[in-house]
Amino acid sequence: MSRAMVRRWGAAAIGLGMLAAVGCRKGAPPVERESPKPAIRSLNALDPATLGSISGQVKFAGTAPAPVQIDESSDLACGGGERFSEDYVVHEGMLANVYVYVKSGPAEAMAQGASWMDPAVLDVKGCSFVPHVVAVTVGQRIEFRNEDAAMHNVHATPSVAGNASIDIALGPKAVGQVRMFRKPEVMMPVRCGRHLWMGAFLNISPTPFFAVTNGEGKFELKGLPSGEYTLGLVHEKMGERTVRVTVKPQATAVAEITYSL
Repeated sequence: MSRAMVRRWGAAAIGLGMLAAVGCRKGAPPVERESPKPAIRSLNALDPATLGSISGQVKFAGTAPAPVQIDESSDLACGGGERFSEDYVVHEGMLANVYVYVKSGPAEAMAQGASWMDPAVLDVKGCSFVPHVVAVTVGQRIEFRNEDAAMHNVHATPSVAGNASIDIALGPKAVGQVRMFRKPEVMMPVRCGRHLWMGAFLNISPTPFFAVTNGEGKFELKGLPSGEYTLGLVHEKMGERTVRVTVKPQATAVAEITYSL
């Protein structure tokens, strides 16, 4: 075969290869790249015999401000039910929606993390965020859902460098969208751009030891290595308080704290 024929055959083969590659790209679905997961400390194996827990309650002294009724008449898709502000949720002198986390403690506790956990959920029901206060650990997924017939635009505005802001459009009965945060942060505000009365708060804990007080002001932290702890307790309006607690193996330490205006 002459050199001229070899060159012609080579050029033809290259052309066919390029056409095949273009055809494959055109028919193939786009490749979805997963967002990079943050580097999270793996959970260390600890001897259960050395672990303890903290059981606590947050009280409110005095008279709490009365809840303010929310006017949702601007959007009939919100359902029209009676809803009230959740700035101060007090029942029989006990304060709900207080974020509790380990601010400092033994090295074994502060080195803990979670490689992967089920997502926490921040839902929208009746043009209100449910729950009002959410807590997760660094790197844990948060799923934003919408059960309403109304459209919502969810905005989260972190103040800590390394946590990206969130701007999510959630259509009526939309499939949930998942996000995560890389740095610890307390009381990150969440709002809806379409319904300005809607508000919630996200908290990102540096360890898996955290809680949010329930309607009776109670919280519990389990599986703590023994030692001295400082707990941070944060309320959206009244700020942060701290309390020192000593955890002993196979025992439950008691922590109580009181807020007031």
